[in-house]
Amino acid sequence: MTHEGLLLLLALLLLGYVSGSWLGALWICRLAGVGDPRLAGSGNPGFSNVLRLHGRRLAAATLALDAVKGMPALGLAMAFGLPPWAQGVVGLAVLLGHSYPPWHRFRGGKAVASAFGVLLVLTPWVALCCAALWAVLAWRVRTAAVASLSSAGVAPLASLWLAPDYVLVVMAFTALVLVRHLLNIRRLGRGDEPGL
Repeated sequence: MTHEGLLLLLALLLLGYVSGSWLGALWICRLAGVGDPRLAGSGNPGFSNVLRLHGRRLAAATLALDAVKGMPALGLAMAFGLPPWAQGVVGLAVLLGHSYPPWHRFRGGKAVASAFGVLLVLTPWVALCCAALWAVLAWRVRTAAVASLSSAGVAPLASLWLAPDYVLVVMAFTALVLVRHLLNIRRLGRGDEPGL
């Protein structure tokens, strides 16, 4: 990669991280005049907890905001012709910003909705397959963590088939989502994970 390309990548990483750190759940709940999702339910500032606490309308708005916030940085990475690995690093910066926002003491969301938005730009068919699996499992099992973990686990396999150039990138996204769900995995093992 050239010096100019490296500078461009660094600028897009910063843009991705900052845009990712804008937590949709907090803004949507503030605008709606309802309680901070970090103070109730699972305490997670994300789509599933907003759904649990405040219903479908605010949850859908949270999902939409968290999914689209990283798209400008990713769109620029693609428009400038960065290779798949570099596009993936920009996407990972978005997810890290969402998971560890500096303005909220590095306590953010689980990165599932943001990962959906990133995948929708980089590997749309993988994103749609994972979203369909998430919806079916959430409907049948009524537990967001099971749906999220299963979708994250399937994403690398789907990318192997549908977007092989992005397999390593998607594996990195999956690893982050799994790390962010360690507490949920422990709660699932104890049988006390909150349902939707």
